[in-house]
Amino acid sequence: MYTYFDNVMKKTISFQDRVTGALFGIFIGDALAMPVHWYYNTQALRRDYGEVDKYLKPHNPHPDSILWRSSYNPPNKSADILHDQAQYWGVKGIHYHQFLQAGENTLNVKLVRELLMLMHQNGSYLAESWLGRMISFLTTPGNHKDTYVEEYLRHFFINYGQGKNPNKCGRSDEHHIGGFSLMLPLVIAYAQSPEYAKKIALEHLALTHGGSIMHRWGALIASTLLNLFQGYSLQESIQKGSGESKIKFDYQGLESLKDYPDDIVVGKHFSSACYVDQAVPATFFLALKYCESPENSLIVNTMCGGDNAGRGALLGALLGALHGVEGWPSRWIDGLLHPPPVVQLDYK
Repeated sequence: MYTYFDNVMKKTISFQDRVTGALFGIFIGDALAMPVHWYYNTQALRRDYGEVDKYLKPHNPHPDSILWRSSYNPPNKSADILHDQAQYWGVKGIHYHQFLQAGENTLNVKLVRELLMLMHQNGSYLAESWLGRMISFLTTPGNHKDTYVEEYLRHFFINYGQGKNPNKCGRSDEHHIGGFSLMLPLVIAYAQSPEYAKKIALEHLALTHGGSIMHRWGALIASTLLNLFQGYSLQESIQKGSGESKIKFDYQGLESLKDYPDDIVVGKHFSSACYVDQAVPATFFLALKYCESPENSLIVNTMCGGDNAGRGALLGALLGALHGVEGWPSRWIDGLLHPPPVVQLDYK
């Protein structure tokens, strides 16, 4: 297991391999973490699932679930996004993803797949087309079996049910790492035109995750990923991304943490929760520390608990772009229940 920050050895990886590796990384990182998503007690995580190095099916009870404290009351039928899953909200011990199978993705990444398929079908991206697709997907019963619907979607559909224009239904004060999952496909699909890729990705992010906090961190992530596609090392990509964004990222500070146990860094130094000012640095820490071994990086991320699915999607994209699709074990690629369509769009 490699646990240091040295530059990755130079090797020939094609642009397309990096793109494919990043797409699969989103899905792999999310699916691996799915059964232990939002376990904050890592001892309970190990007790219930052991070392998670393969796709597993979740089971009840989930000892750290707070779904019983969550609620969603749609203003009318047009905003019903829980359907038959509504009966489980407010019930203690319910796993957020109780009906998903091993190798299946959470709703966040199911939406990523919907976005990729839409772009593949249309040959391009239009915000209006995506909003229509997302609304149709979530308001049609039976399109997915995930019990949990994240807060940003609940906020969006409350506004939508009240008659607001879909372009105006997103939150303006979002700060959750899960929002970057839906931004990443735009960065990847338009990666051959980096400036446009960043622009369209950040505009797309703002549809559901508005506000300056998400924009700044999103700019750092987009720039870092685009630099990786160009063959820069992870360290160089982060440093360049910091210079290209309004986030002055403390790379040296992350390096100083490399000798501490991972669950201390991700859990104590940085919260393992979903808030971007903690979750993104935690993700970059794991990417840098395990840059030579994307497999180990995703396993460690999963075992750190918290919003490991949100971190996992971003971590998978970064390390997939660094190593290409060959960086992922075949068992993880083949085990995905619904793998991503590979979409690459040119913008002239």
